[in-house]
Amino acid sequence: MKREKVDVRVENLLVLILLGSLKGAKRGEKALQLSLAGFSNIEIANFLQTSAQVIANTLSEERRKKSKKVKDQKFK
Repeated sequence: MKREKVDVRVENLLVLILLGSLKGAKRGEKALQLSLAGFSNIEIANFLQTSAQVIANTLSEERRKKSKKVKDQKFK
């Protein structure tokens, strides 16, 4: 088997493990974790079976929520 093919298979297995650990999590949290792992919006969209634009919007919303949560905690 070619090295590139093996790398893709290993990467896909690691994604499945990550997504399995996030069972029950919403798409936003899954997308955020995959983004933190270094995957592009297109790759995340493929893994989560949606479009890259949906992922871009989802990530933007998740980051905004997390930023607001941090700000709220600072003022308590």
